[in-house]
Amino acid sequence: MADYYEILGVSKTASADEIKRAYRKLAVKYHPDRNPGNKDAENKFKELSAAYEVLSDPEKRRQYDQFGSAAFESGGMPPPGSGGGFGGFNFSDLFGGGGGGGGGFDFSDLFGGGRTKRRATDAADGADLRYNLHIAFEDAVLGVDRKIIVPHLVRCERCGGSGCKPGTGRKTCVKCAGSGYITANQGFFQVRQPCPQCHGTGQVVEDPCDNCRGDGRVRVEKTLQIHVPPGVDTGSRLRVAGEGDAGARGGRNGDLYVFIEVAESHVFQRNESDLICDLPVDFVTATLGGNVDVPTVTGKAVVKIKPGTQSGTVMRIKGKGMPSVHPGGVRGDLHVRLRVETPDNLSGEQIRQLEEFRKSLGAKNTPLAEDFRKRAANFLK
Repeated sequence: MADYYEILGVSKTASADEIKRAYRKLAVKYHPDRNPGNKDAENKFKELSAAYEVLSDPEKRRQYDQFGSAAFESGGMPPPGSGGGFGGFNFSDLFGGGGGGGGGFDFSDLFGGGRTKRRATDAADGADLRYNLHIAFEDAVLGVDRKIIVPHLVRCERCGGSGCKPGTGRKTCVKCAGSGYITANQGFFQVRQPCPQCHGTGQVVEDPCDNCRGDGRVRVEKTLQIHVPPGVDTGSRLRVAGEGDAGARGGRNGDLYVFIEVAESHVFQRNESDLICDLPVDFVTATLGGNVDVPTVTGKAVVKIKPGTQSGTVMRIKGKGMPSVHPGGVRGDLHVRLRVETPDNLSGEQIRQLEEFRKSLGAKNTPLAEDFRKRAANFLK
């Protein structure tokens, strides 16, 4: 299942208003009334609706951030043992419960006991965060230290993460008697769903903290020093433990994942750890041979051109490619692809000398031309 945040085109730290605006904009674009007969638009609209239903509900969003898409793949319910029902199957779809809600069939009513459910008041881990870092090609070769600014949720210092004004505390939710869930009858079955008053926590904050407004966490911007090792490529990922969002109710912090995007080089093409360089060679050097300077990521190198070298010839310089991102790994090679340049803007005397040279060759074909003539004989008739 696709990521709900990606479906709506918002970040994992988006506010409720940002999520609502993104959904409204996309819903108008892909609404079936505006796209009659368009199956792709209809499917897109369904994806948008499913994503918004989860991310617009604080409790469902918390469960999604903690458990991922597995919490909602089978009808919008958390996985077994998370406190939201049985295996995520939404029986309300079968018995007229309104489709795609947040409840679940309570099998303990039929068979007694049931699974041990995790209370909503337990600590919840903080969300992982993503940061996209763009670096130059040279930084990927040598490695680089970069400072980045990451907005994330941290524990509120004023209330110690409780969400309550100092000197006060949480109280048991009267509506659900502290269970975090309410039970509703739907035909022959009983359906449990998160309490709308306490959002499944089982407790309410009657006097919220002025600093965090009852959440127990506040959003701040933190400057981090990131070390990018040599050899990284676009798509490489660095994990910074504990620098994601703070957990709720004392849960552990999430992690920060830094995704690397490396700018393209104007000189080299990259193929994993190997590099390719197109090297122009003049006509005379390719014909008579000689030494040519070659740029590498570690400095200048010299390659020896053999007489009669053809355009497209590839020469390998071992160990002059990209360093390995893994400690002790083998460095890649540099592949030099020769491009023989045909002279233009010749003087009259130069043209005359080349004509004499062509006459001296006679009608004899070069090895390449002779091979081509044989392979193309049927087409040259």
